[in-house]
Amino acid sequence: MGARRGHEVIQRLRETPPELWHRGKRVEDPTTEPGLANGVRSLARLYDLQWEEPDVMLFDSPTTGQKVGRSFMIPRTQEELASVGEMMMRWARATFGMMGRAPDYLNRAISAYAGGADFLAEPDPRFGENIRRYHEYMRENDLCLTHTLINPQINRSVGPARQKDPFLAARVKEETDAGIVIRGARMLATLPISDEIMVFPSTLLKSAEEDAPYAFAFAIPNNTPGLRFICRETVDYGRTPYDHPLSARFEEMDAVVIFDDVFVPWERVFLYRDVERCNQAYHATGAVVHMSHQVVCKNIAKTEFLLGLVSMMVDAIGVERFQHIHEKVAEIWVTLQTMKAFRRVAEVDAAPNAYGVMSPAWDPLDAARNLYPRLYPRLIEIVQQIGASGLVAMPTWADVTGPLAEDIMKYYQSARLEARERIPLFRLAWDTALSAFGSRQVLYERFFFGDPVRMAGALFHSHDRSQYMEMVREFLKQTIEEMEQEGASPTAPVPTSGDGAKGGDA
Repeated sequence: MGARRGHEVIQRLRETPPELWHRGKRVEDPTTEPGLANGVRSLARLYDLQWEEPDVMLFDSPTTGQKVGRSFMIPRTQEELASVGEMMMRWARATFGMMGRAPDYLNRAISAYAGGADFLAEPDPRFGENIRRYHEYMRENDLCLTHTLINPQINRSVGPARQKDPFLAARVKEETDAGIVIRGARMLATLPISDEIMVFPSTLLKSAEEDAPYAFAFAIPNNTPGLRFICRETVDYGRTPYDHPLSARFEEMDAVVIFDDVFVPWERVFLYRDVERCNQAYHATGAVVHMSHQVVCKNIAKTEFLLGLVSMMVDAIGVERFQHIHEKVAEIWVTLQTMKAFRRVAEVDAAPNAYGVMSPAWDPLDAARNLYPRLYPRLIEIVQQIGASGLVAMPTWADVTGPLAEDIMKYYQSARLEARERIPLFRLAWDTALSAFGSRQVLYERFFFGDPVRMAGALFHSHDRSQYMEMVREFLKQTIEEMEQEGASPTAPVPTSGDGAKGGDA
């Protein structure tokens, strides 16, 4: 098939719908379901964009020669890696970064797993071949994936095996010659309006024996019998794009995944009953690095949007002369430049990993994924502080076109905008910072890669700081040596040179 177009995405989803449950009923057709259909259309729009800019978005399949999505590339050079980054920027900007789980996120993960297939093959050669074949299948059919990683929040003080029911968390129920049977639940599948699901290995498994039934990785179609998605309530309330400009377009949905004795054939299994290898898989294959590359592109696009939005608000209401406004806008600008710098250095300092895959430098990406969850809520707070009461006072399309339209045009103008221009701008700001959609975005960014405290702990333990400690240690050693050479006693005053060393104005 090669790279798909939007109508093909919609057609496949219509013909093979997953078992989605929303508001107490099964969704018959997600392409027409209120609350989901607009997200499907935005997803399809990304696939159309591939063919509008094929030189940026596509490349020639190494298997068939036909055009396939560039996000499936396994880069071998820095130029190829940078081209993937540019492709991901195009998709991120198309949704202002508001669809964080756009297809390229998992395309990069599967591509990295395939590039690092030898790691998966060490315990069983079948698993390495399985991921290589699956990556090719995904690429040639341009599949869209959701994924699930964490166990349900039941009793977080104990592991999955010690819950009151060992099948609350998804685990292996049965093993056969043909495959495995999975029973239980996983969180949190974003973008269930997709073709297949990647069930990632958990990275929080502790006991090699106790947790082995919970240690696996596989991918299956979303319409596999026994596989159900229980969706949260949609934040797309069926209003017009005028009233809800973001939520009426970019609802990607989140769901809890139920495995009701779901059969997974061996050819779709990539890891199995290997706790240590499941814990290592993200880093060992480079998957987390390439996923983070996509995320920093999303962060850039999202911050570009916020900088443009806030700047328009400032101009509209004429508050650019106030210093606190300068400080707030500068804060967004600095965040944007920081994210751009992280992406730049990650690509420029890229190097082949252990499997020959050109991979972005990890340190700047790890910094980005730890920093942005702390910055994004502040950026949204800035939108709220500048918009103030204007964010909650904006009329709807029905008001603008209703009997009081004349009053609205008179009383809702701003310093530099007529009401017909100001109202949609501030409704966009409201949907960004105050609506259910906007609140979900804040929560989503806070926990994008998991618990920020746990992430900080992982960063603390995984990054070597000894060279910086040695730098300080050497300086302290030098100080002692200088004092000893001067013959000074431990209580003697430190020698100074010039009045400046004694204090005073700098």
